Amino acid sequence: MLFRKQSTANPPWTEKEKLSKNKETKSLFTSTYSQNMLRYNVLVFVFLLAWFLVVLLWLPTSKTKPHTHTQVINNTKSSLALALAPSCNLGNVSVYVYSLPPEFNLGLLNDCHHLNIYTDMCPHVANHGLGQPLASTSWFASHQFIAEMIFHARVENHPCRTYDPNRANLFYVPFYGGLYASSKFRESDLKARDALAVRLADYMIEQPTWRKQNGRDHFLVLGRTAWDFMRKSLSGPDFGANVLLNLPPVLNMSVLTVERHPWMAATSNQHAIPYPSYFHPFSNSELVTWQKQVKQAKRPYLWSFIGGPRKGLEKAAIRDKIIFQCENSKKCKLLKCGDGGSSSKNCHNPSEVLSVMIESEFCLQAPGDSFTRRSTFDAFLAGCIPVFFSPHTAYTQYAWYLPQNPKTYSVYIDEKGNGSQRIEKELLKIHRETVMKRMRERVIDMIPTLTYAHPNATHLGFKDAVDVALLALSNQQI
Repeated sequence: MLFRKQSTANPPWTEKEKLSKNKETKSLFTSTYSQNMLRYNVLVFVFLLAWFLVVLLWLPTSKTKPHTHTQVINNTKSSLALALAPSCNLGNVSVYVYSLPPEFNLGLLNDCHHLNIYTDMCPHVANHGLGQPLASTSWFASHQFIAEMIFHARVENHPCRTYDPNRANLFYVPFYGGLYASSKFRESDLKARDALAVRLADYMIEQPTWRKQNGRDHFLVLGRTAWDFMRKSLSGPDFGANVLLNLPPVLNMSVLTVERHPWMAATSNQHAIPYPSYFHPFSNSELVTWQKQVKQAKRPYLWSFIGGPRKGLEKAAIRDKIIFQCENSKKCKLLKCGDGGSSSKNCHNPSEVLSVMIESEFCLQAPGDSFTRRSTFDAFLAGCIPVFFSPHTAYTQYAWYLPQNPKTYSVYIDEKGNGSQRIEKELLKIHRETVMKRMRERVIDMIPTLTYAHPNATHLGFKDAVDVALLALSNQQI
């Protein structure tokens, strides 16, 4: 019994069962592996997604491509701007413009109501000194004593301007001395009247660019006559002037003013520039159109005079003779000023002034408060031949601008001679179809260089009054 053979409790698998079992095991493994891999892939995906979001949101993005693209665009614009920018056509002219403290120029405009003891200058300093616009975009009611502002605005945008003082042969000091002077004419304290001019001189001599030539390559522009800046001492005659032009540093500079001291040598540091008229063209085509218009104008009057009498001024005594003769002539057009009448108001109306001149063959230019007149340049603009009674009204003044032979563009009648008693007869002696025609053509040809172009003008195609001055100043440095 003890030795009875025991049966196997768990018989081994058959091959079929074994194979089936292996398949189940493999299937289970595969299923488990697949589930694990799925979890792994999901975890990897979530991790990568989280990392991507971190990189995207927290780390700085690369700017290489946008920056490069922007840089290319900017470079293209710069190259295009350089290609289109007008080039300097004045030879070796290279002018550096000082950026002065505001008290010397633009800061003065903050009190524009009191820049002139006779008139409110606020309307006149508008538009960079051009004044109030008229009917056309290139026409402005420019004040006669505002050249310093217009000149400044023009040079600021001039193609011959350089921002590198080491490349400059001219140094422009944009001091609004005329506006300051006219605001202080009644200042009884002479030191106070001179204060700003003295501060300017002190400021300039401290500049490194000044020391190179002690200011001899520097210049400033004044919109008033030289007489307003030539008081010699604190105890001398006082007519409202300050001492600017007698300060030693300023004596080294070139001074451009609408009227120079006529008895100073031509080689002195004072040079006369035109008074501003009303036309400030943007382009050569505008200028040519105007020249054609005045050339074709019908002129029913032989002569005209715009002005009024001046009491107590010897140099203006000729005005009484002119007014008397004009009032008694059918060939003369008179626009009388200063008498309080309706015509007096028209003396400050640009369209009225130019209308009288365009209708006249000759425009008489008698001295007034000073030798020179803005009316002279209004006459040139209108194509009207100027008639002078003093050589100091033009001939001894505007050497840079007027032909050497005054007979080619003007008539001179000695104010103390017999001709001043019979002005009309003197003018009738001039042959209309030959001499007068040539003179008018010469006057009209001179319009460009006596005109201040608009400060925003580019590619002018002609030389204006500023160009002439810069070229003349540059030639002095050679």
